[in-house]
Amino acid sequence: MARNKKIRLSTEDIVFDTINYILLTIVIIVTLYPFIHVLAVSFNDAIDTVRGGIYLLPRKFTTFNYVSILNDPEIYNATIISALRAIVGSVLNVLASIIVAYAISRRDFVLRGIVSKIFTYSMYFSSGLIPYYLLIRDLHLMNNFLVYILPGIVSAWNIMVVRSYIDGLPASLIESAKLDGASELRIIFSIIFPLSVPVLATITLFVAVGQWNSWFDTMLFCSMDPNLSTLQYELQKVLQSTQQFTQQATFDMGLRNNSNTVTPDSIRAAMTIVAVVPIMMVYPFLQKYFVKGLTIGSVKG
Repeated sequence: MARNKKIRLSTEDIVFDTINYILLTIVIIVTLYPFIHVLAVSFNDAIDTVRGGIYLLPRKFTTFNYVSILNDPEIYNATIISALRAIVGSVLNVLASIIVAYAISRRDFVLRGIVSKIFTYSMYFSSGLIPYYLLIRDLHLMNNFLVYILPGIVSAWNIMVVRSYIDGLPASLIESAKLDGASELRIIFSIIFPLSVPVLATITLFVAVGQWNSWFDTMLFCSMDPNLSTLQYELQKVLQSTQQFTQQATFDMGLRNNSNTVTPDSIRAAMTIVAVVPIMMVYPFLQKYFVKGLTIGSVKG
């Protein structure tokens, strides 16, 4: 029996590994510290935060920053709207991406080249904000929930990524399915879809994060209907309303022992946590597909 021999690392390997560990540790600290700092500020008393010195832990713990946000009844409705647009928008975008990507991946599709070029050109050229606004108005999507969904159903980038992934799948699978009498839709949902889960999970995360964080379209198209307001837009309005407090006024309130006070910094920190946590809860479920889907989907074969 061959004995297990210990591999002796050379001096160069030890130096290389040490430098790698140091650099990775620095990256971890740089990545995590801002979030931990914001979390500490969000749970710290607003008046105490103005004095500075909050780094990793709150010095004077309070939940009033979150209470001041969550007491607004519009926040709950806005959260539901944001969740709905993220879920519905992601599902429809994935369905459209895989169907269109499958079509333009087929070599027997006559318009394959033309359609692919149209999608490619759309990634580089845009009509601009004003024509887009006029288009939404003429389609009667102003103050309509569909304005959050319809413009984002088809994404040229996502379609190209999924198409590259499908091009890497064995063509014999599709040919065998056709010989068995399977329709195109049956091939898509019974063969292509299960095999494309990694790349589909990747674009689902992209679309969901984009939909969840979006607020500009709410301001442009749905600001007149409070029932269609999104969480990000409501949190932005809360931040704007708190900016009327000057630092001097904040200190004056602190001198009057008014602990139920918010400042732009404290409310901004609490808003950031409220907006980030839902996406952070979704990410672990898609993480295992993320690297594989993005890598394979972006490089043919």
